[in-house]
Amino acid sequence: MATVFRPIDISPLRQISMRAFSSLILMLFTLASALTAQTRDEIVRSDKEKVEREGFWMYNDIPGAFEEAKRTGKPIVVVLRCLPCHECVKLDDELVDTDPVIRPLLEQFVCVRQVATNGLDLDLFQYDTDQSFAVFFLAADKTIYGRFGTRSHRTEWMGDVSLKGLAKALQGALDLHADHAQVKDALAGKRGRPMEVSSPERYPSLKDKFTDSLNYDGDVVKSCIHCHQIGDAQREYYWHDRKPIPDKVLWPYPHPKTVGLIMDPNEMATIKEVEDDSVTAQAGLRSGDVIATLDGQPMLSIADIQWVLHNVDPDGGAVPVEIIRDGSAVDAQLRFPKDWRRASDLSWRVTTWGLRRIAAGGMVLEPSTHSDAAPVSDGNESMALHVKRVGKYGPHGTAKRIGVREGDVITSFDGRTDLSSEQDLLTYVVTSKQPGDQVDVTVLRDGKELSYKLPIQK
Repeated sequence: MATVFRPIDISPLRQISMRAFSSLILMLFTLASALTAQTRDEIVRSDKEKVEREGFWMYNDIPGAFEEAKRTGKPIVVVLRCLPCHECVKLDDELVDTDPVIRPLLEQFVCVRQVATNGLDLDLFQYDTDQSFAVFFLAADKTIYGRFGTRSHRTEWMGDVSLKGLAKALQGALDLHADHAQVKDALAGKRGRPMEVSSPERYPSLKDKFTDSLNYDGDVVKSCIHCHQIGDAQREYYWHDRKPIPDKVLWPYPHPKTVGLIMDPNEMATIKEVEDDSVTAQAGLRSGDVIATLDGQPMLSIADIQWVLHNVDPDGGAVPVEIIRDGSAVDAQLRFPKDWRRASDLSWRVTTWGLRRIAAGGMVLEPSTHSDAAPVSDGNESMALHVKRVGKYGPHGTAKRIGVREGDVITSFDGRTDLSSEQDLLTYVVTSKQPGDQVDVTVLRDGKELSYKLPIQK
């Protein structure tokens, strides 16, 4: 049975046009630019002082929030927010706190502002760590009602999140909380399996650099574990152990677009568009359908859909979906083919920088725009990856040191001529090679073929 969520009045939000909203975001970025005159240390310390002075948000105190939720009976909202990341567009807390619809909703929660992941319970808080703004809605017994916060590009986010969508996700979480006893079983799938380690500082690549808390008595910025460092550490956990990086770790939290599903960011789970010949289209889903449950879980946001996709087997399978169409419930199944998640785009993720170091010696690659750049191989396959940039220092400068130059076109890599994108090349290395291996690389430069041996990095 699908949970029915109560409508909320979003008329104040409707009064904010997209142009006005964009102007407000621009204003916030102007403010952020001014803040860059501050050191990162000053930004972090002033944020803590301001939030604690105002007293609305509990600051870096998730355990205290669970105690407060037990005492008051309120649900919990935890906002994970990377403070120094000015380049990462997000729904700024100043905007959220003063919004005429969102603020009254937040007042019905125990609100936590978490600005570091040191000591974070990774068995509970599992999310896309390439975000800089992620939200959890929970109960005092650690039942997860849902997640919020999505991005499909490093800077373009307007199609993924909105104030209207956040307001409706908050209300949806309150509705689930009111029916906690009835919906708890359906929410069990929103908890993940235990991670490789219980908290970020326990990953081998982080344990000698960080502790389980921020060091406000010293260099607080350098003591902070950023969200993206969790993803890097998770990948290195496998790579340094000389194991292939699992598909689930390499392509985390696939965006719904990966399966042809374009969602309305202003709604909880309303389909805006379905791409032809996609997994979603084959399931019979249509524009205007509302996803009530996916894999049995109530949906509050695009991030909730990503959570379900994140846990679909990389080898494929079927996932039940219940939709509301014209007021009636309709059951369907999404059927995923083998390697389905490899259609995701990794290029915008912080992940890619580490993979470029490991697999490409620091090269940044893109498909060549020159039709005659690559010869046709015996297998009638062609490869033409343009070397857009090469790193200069440390492991990122490996390709430069062996002789590769910007402007070269890679036509063969380890004997492969079918790696048509940077993602294909990176994937090939981290799923089939090991640190210390060498691969033969053939490049085309000024009409001549040159060969190099590229070492695979640790």
